[in-house]
Amino acid sequence: MNNEVFSTLTERGYIYQSTDFDGIKKALTSSKSITFYLGIDPTADSLHIGHFFALMMFRYLQNAGHRGVLVIGGATALIGDPSGKSDMRKMLTEEQVKKNLQEVISLVGRFICVDGNNPAIIKNNADWINSQSYVDFMRCVGVHFNVNTMLQADAYANRLKSGGLTFLEMGYMLMQAYDFVYLKKQCDCILQIGGSDQWGNIVAGTTLYRKMKHLSKDEDKSNIYGLTCPLLLTKDGKKMGKTEQGTLWVARDKTIPYDFYQYFYNVDDENVEMLLKLFTKLDLNEISSMCKSDILLSKKTMAYEITSLVHGKKEADKVVDATNTLFGSKTNTENLPFVEISLADLKDGMLLIDLMYLVDFLPSKSEGRRMIIQNAISLDDEKIFDINTIVSKKEFEKGYVIVKRGKKNFLKIIAKK
Repeated sequence: MNNEVFSTLTERGYIYQSTDFDGIKKALTSSKSITFYLGIDPTADSLHIGHFFALMMFRYLQNAGHRGVLVIGGATALIGDPSGKSDMRKMLTEEQVKKNLQEVISLVGRFICVDGNNPAIIKNNADWINSQSYVDFMRCVGVHFNVNTMLQADAYANRLKSGGLTFLEMGYMLMQAYDFVYLKKQCDCILQIGGSDQWGNIVAGTTLYRKMKHLSKDEDKSNIYGLTCPLLLTKDGKKMGKTEQGTLWVARDKTIPYDFYQYFYNVDDENVEMLLKLFTKLDLNEISSMCKSDILLSKKTMAYEITSLVHGKKEADKVVDATNTLFGSKTNTENLPFVEISLADLKDGMLLIDLMYLVDFLPSKSEGRRMIIQNAISLDDEKIFDINTIVSKKEFEKGYVIVKRGKKNFLKIIAKK
């Protein structure tokens, strides 16, 4: 057992809120292992940057010898967490949730141990929630929730202000709270971890457990705890992980490793030390010294280490090679981010704007026209000044073209016969 994990998490910036700071510290610094859990709703077919912050905390606890349970919300995803939302989430079908659930399970192994020694226990909360009738669940759980108290929670208060709150969403907190109580009973899980946006749901779980234990006159004297990590925010208070193309995803088919690396390389200098502490194993003194003496090296190190963590060292090395090609003196284009099209799609030629939009390299055609007018678009290192520029098969005689958008966004478009 490594009983220094609490200090490590604190020093590296993982700990933000706790239901009982001293109780959690005592549990994590004792000679006995505990069981903890993290919940992830499969509302998309991938993970994003917000997920792997909590998953890193999960891995630290695993490495220290504690037993981790990962709950994939097959039931809660069908409701949708209102936390941080101004509108009701789009309702997913059962088929979508099942597909997303399998994708999430396939990705979590990049961050946490899912086999070997002390593997994570992966559960689906649909297994214990869907087995109950609505009436039974409400009699067991709903009776312990006061609506006036619930409406004071940020998740519900904000939804009320911004357009209404559905009864469906009100049920989400009850379901997540019951997850915690169920896991305590089934596997003596005493700690829930998550992002700070889950604080209200986590507290609801600890409160529900206390109320149900009191009514049942359970002689078990143990308590359960909640611990959150802070949300990853930019210096202006916005969530990290938002790009021009949308969310920064873990799946390579949704965010290519090159774009992933470039996102982190381009973060503000003020965020570099924080990210190095959170997502690398570098010594804290080394991180502090490097950030003070060479912020450019610090950025490169941070972007490389995070890309390696998420996509593997091989992919991270390819990204560095591609970056050196684009911004250095190298001429090898093998590892540039690329997309393939059919040469037949060009027909007798295609507007460059249409081509870039076709391969999702522009958010809109109007944005492409604006960028050309501002001299921010290049084709094979040549600035484009005419919005009516045509790309023909001749430009693809070498098999590809390289388009550039702004200063740092490149794409190799390969034409296949």
